[in-house]
Amino acid sequence: MSHHYDLIVIGGGPGGYVGAIRAAQLGMKVACVDAFKAKDGGKMALGGTCLNVGCIPSKALLDSSRQFHNLTHMFAEHGISATDAAIDVPKMIARKDRIVKQFNGGVAALFKANKVTAYHGVGTLHGGKAVSVKAHDGSQHALTATNVILAAGSVSIELPFAKFDGIRIVDNVGVLDFEATPKRLGVIGAGVVGLEMGSVWRRLGAEVTILEALPDFLAATDADIAKLAAREFKKQGLDIRLGCKVFKADVVGDEVQLTYNDGKAEQSLVVDKLLVAVGRRANTQGLLAEDSGVKLTARGMIEVDDHCHTGVDGVWAIGDCVRGPMLAHKASEEGIAVAERIAGLPGHVNFNTVPWVIYTEPEIAWVGQNEAELKAAGISYKIGTFPFAAIGRAVAMNETAGMVKVIAHADTDRILGMHLCGANVSELVHEGVVAMEFKGSAEDLARICHAHPTLSEAVHEAALAVDKRAIHKAN
Repeated sequence: MSHHYDLIVIGGGPGGYVGAIRAAQLGMKVACVDAFKAKDGGKMALGGTCLNVGCIPSKALLDSSRQFHNLTHMFAEHGISATDAAIDVPKMIARKDRIVKQFNGGVAALFKANKVTAYHGVGTLHGGKAVSVKAHDGSQHALTATNVILAAGSVSIELPFAKFDGIRIVDNVGVLDFEATPKRLGVIGAGVVGLEMGSVWRRLGAEVTILEALPDFLAATDADIAKLAAREFKKQGLDIRLGCKVFKADVVGDEVQLTYNDGKAEQSLVVDKLLVAVGRRANTQGLLAEDSGVKLTARGMIEVDDHCHTGVDGVWAIGDCVRGPMLAHKASEEGIAVAERIAGLPGHVNFNTVPWVIYTEPEIAWVGQNEAELKAAGISYKIGTFPFAAIGRAVAMNETAGMVKVIAHADTDRILGMHLCGANVSELVHEGVVAMEFKGSAEDLARICHAHPTLSEAVHEAALAVDKRAIHKAN
C-alpha cells in the first residue's frame, strides 16, 4: 500500500528531525525515515549520529572525565581533599547511554506531538519522488511525496590499512564504549573527535598519543588560538605529533602496532587501542536509486544549490551529505530553512556566522574569518585580544587559561571574526555570532555593558582592545 505525504525526510538526525518538525508546524503531512538502531535492543533511535554516537554522548563522557580530573588534580587548590578516588568506567558509560536514550525518547515524543510519521529502516529515493523503505522488521513500505529532503548525514572515513574491528581499532562509535581505560590510546587525526575523545581517556589515566598528518595544529583555527590550545594540551599530557603520516596498523595479540613517517624517518608506536579520526564522508550508500536524478559531487556529496535544492523538482538535501561544514547546528538551520522554503517562506542560512566549537579543556570556539584568511583575501583588519588570566571570574574559578580575540575591519570596524580559547567559550562565541548577524562593529560590543564578574568581560575587553582602550590590561 502506498502512502503519500507533503514531505518525506530521509534521515532523523539534527537536520532531518528538525526539518520534519518545522514542516509539520507549517501544516504539512510529514514522514521521516531513519535507520539508526538503539544500543539496547535495536529499537528506533531518532537523533542521528549527533545524538546517538556523536555530540551528546561525547559531551557526557567529557563532563564525567572532567569531574574526575578536577577531583584528582584541581580540588586541592580549593581546599577540598579526597583519597582513593576511582572511576567506574562501566557506570560512566551507562550514564552516557541513559542520556542518549532520554533524548531518543524526547525526539520521538516531539514527532508524536507534531504528528510526524516515523519509519524505522533504510530509505531510498526513486524517480518521481517515490521513496521505498526497507524496514528493520522485514516489512517494505512504498511512499510518495510532493517534496523530499535528503538528510542522510555522514559516516567515519575508514583507512584501508586500519579497518575498524570495534575492539582494538575503533571509530567515533567504538571509542564511546570502552569497558575500561586503556593504558595506551593511539589516535590518528588531531581534529575535533581526536582531541575531544583523546581528552576523555587522558583525564581517566590513559597515555594518549595523537598522530596528525598535517604540519600545523588546528589549521582551520586562528593561529594564536591554536598555539595557545596546543600549549595547554601539552600540559595535560596529550602527546600531539604533527607531520606524522601513518601507513600501517597491525593488530598483534592485545596490541596495535603502528608505523608512521614523521617527515624524517620511519617510526613505530605500540598502543592498546587505536581511534581513527581522520574525518567523515557523506552517507549516500543505498540512498539514491539510479532513476532518482540526484547527482553527486566528485567528493561523493549530494549536489545542491545555495538553497539546498538538488535540481530535481521537489528534492532537497541538507546537513553532512551536502557542501558546507559538517556541524549539527548547521544541519538544523538548513532543515528549518528548507521546510520554510517549501512553505513559500524566505528560509535562510548564513554560513559566515556558523559557530565552531571544540569541547576540550580549555574549549576552543570561533566564528567568521581568521587572520590568515583575511591576509590571503587582502582585507585590512585590526585586532583586539584579552586574556582570561586578567578576568576576576576566571581566576576565582581557577580557569585562567585562554583568551578572546576580536578581529574587525580596519576601515569600517565591522566585526569579521571572533576567536576564543578558554572555559565556557562555547557559550561566549555567540556574542560574536549575534554581533556579526546584525552587522555589528567592535565599537558596538565595546559599548555594551557586561555584567561583573563574568567570563563575558573578556569579550568586552577584547572589543575595547581593538581600538587600544582595554581597561584591565596595558594597551
